[in-house]
Amino acid sequence: MIYLFFNISGGEIFVIALIAIMFFGKKGIPNVARTLGKGVRQFRDATQEIQRDILDSTRDIQDEVKKQQKDFRDQIKP
Repeated sequence: MIYLFFNISGGEIFVIALIAIMFFGKKGIPNVARTLGKGVRQFRDATQEIQRDILDSTRDIQDEVKKQQKDFRDQIKP
């Protein structure tokens, strides 16, 4: 048995698609897919922004530590 993604086989995907068509109708599926796509994109953008903020804050901390080290070394030098 070939699993496509998330350990779901082709037959299971077919059943899910059939249920989706019955629930949303042929015309509703593109709208649902579009809405899901937008949601996934917003989630991805939010996680990237959080990662960027974390990296920026750690860089600020690293820069401050390096500055303190340099100041300390300059004070020790005769």
